[in-house]
Amino acid sequence: MNDAPAAPVRKIIHIDMDAFFASVEQRDDPELRGKPVAVGGATARGVVAAASYEARKYGVRSAMPSVTAKRRCPDLVFVKPRFDAYREVSRQIRAIFHEYTALVEPLSLDEAYLDVTRDLRGIGIATIIAEEIRARIRAETKLTASAGVSYNKFLAKLASDQNKPDGLCVITPARGEAFVAGLPVRRFHGVGPRTAEKMARLGIDTGADLRAQSLAFLTHHFGSSGRYYHDLARAICHREVRPDRPYKSIGAEDTFFDDLRDEAQLVAELDRISRTVWRRIEDKRIAGRTVTLKVKYQDFRICTRARSLDRTVANREEFLDIGVTLLRTLLPPPKGIRLLGLTLSNLGEVAAIAEGPLELELPLPAIPAA
Repeated sequence: MNDAPAAPVRKIIHIDMDAFFASVEQRDDPELRGKPVAVGGATARGVVAAASYEARKYGVRSAMPSVTAKRRCPDLVFVKPRFDAYREVSRQIRAIFHEYTALVEPLSLDEAYLDVTRDLRGIGIATIIAEEIRARIRAETKLTASAGVSYNKFLAKLASDQNKPDGLCVITPARGEAFVAGLPVRRFHGVGPRTAEKMARLGIDTGADLRAQSLAFLTHHFGSSGRYYHDLARAICHREVRPDRPYKSIGAEDTFFDDLRDEAQLVAELDRISRTVWRRIEDKRIAGRTVTLKVKYQDFRICTRARSLDRTVANREEFLDIGVTLLRTLLPPPKGIRLLGLTLSNLGEVAAIAEGPLELELPLPAIPAA
């Protein structure tokens, strides 16, 4: 007989800011309030980085080409992104999180997981903690956040999206399986568009459909991911909240209004991109050993070049210099260049890397996840 006490049910909160970039812009510019706003470029090649809820009513979404967004919403107001402002608000929000738990796993500037199984204030009830945090965010930043509360990360993330904007959803252990059963599988974290299409071809559209399949069936069709999908259908998720969640790379890229061929213009663009990336690197106090250059030509062909050092990149100037050196191996370009990107990879914390041999690495970041 095993008399060992059962592990406590975990208490996980997922906080997701509502239309974060757009909401910051509306907060800081009263003339934008109540209007459909898109953060991003208004050019023919621009992309929407974020959309206000007023814009979403017209079907405007992040990652949508700006021309498509403008077609759907002729009154759409475009605003250039201000990442320094967004990072500052994100710091404020995370400071609030850390007053309740040390187990905070940021996913991006505007969302994070919190494990409050043992909260620092001794409140003991995750729903109350989530409500307090949402109230604090509203009071201190004049912005709203939605929260999901549950016993694992998978359900907490689903719940935070359930009552947006400015909402709260709680999924108890007794409700977990039933909640999952009624959802379309395309909403499950880890089920991308292609996987959802494959599942649909197999007659799997909802969580209930997924649960009806055997582990052997799912493994046959989805390989090693079969076990993961089998667990999700039963509201099972063992992933822990990891405050030390590692970054695989940090980078940035930009698409130009006009295709570029001139070396001086290309170098100037790389200089601008390198400043954006290096700010992120310094904010996160990390270093890297590999620099990757990404080039997309006017025919959409993509070419990458990378260089790894036997030490970490010393500073932004060296980061840029490596990027420029990689770029010059592709000059003169066979076609006009429509996009450039720089990424730093093979990352580690500054202090940890400094103890050993210094090295450098760098790939490009994806724009927008848990």
